[in-house]
Amino acid sequence: MTPGTELAPKTYQATRLDLVKYAGASGDFNVIHWSDRLATEAGLPGVIAHGMYTMAQAGRYVTEVAGGDPGRVKEFSVRFSAMVPVPDDDQGATIEVSGTVAEQVDDEHVAIAVTATTNGTKVLTRARAVIRV
Repeated sequence: MTPGTELAPKTYQATRLDLVKYAGASGDFNVIHWSDRLATEAGLPGVIAHGMYTMAQAGRYVTEVAGGDPGRVKEFSVRFSAMVPVPDDDQGATIEVSGTVAEQVDDEHVAIAVTATTNGTKVLTRARAVIRV
């Protein structure tokens, strides 16, 4: 992997069922992640994905780029920039994640600039991973 190399994008779905499963696993049962009525009362467009769920999909991408071995992921960080609205249908929301090799960190590691979007809106900023190649 050389700096400037663009990595193939992947898409991940976020359905309401995924949010329920994530809530159970994380313990985050905030109503904005399951109730349209309460999410809109809070000023949101409807139910939104957990920020950490969105980050997890980007982390999944990074792990796949690292050959499927989470032990090769040395660092991973993001900042949240937008919400992922999740419609109440069978399709849900699509999160597209891509990356570019940003720099050679040392003989064994590269830094990857990660981009995550939904409906053309960037949902993570300053997303960066360092992986062992």
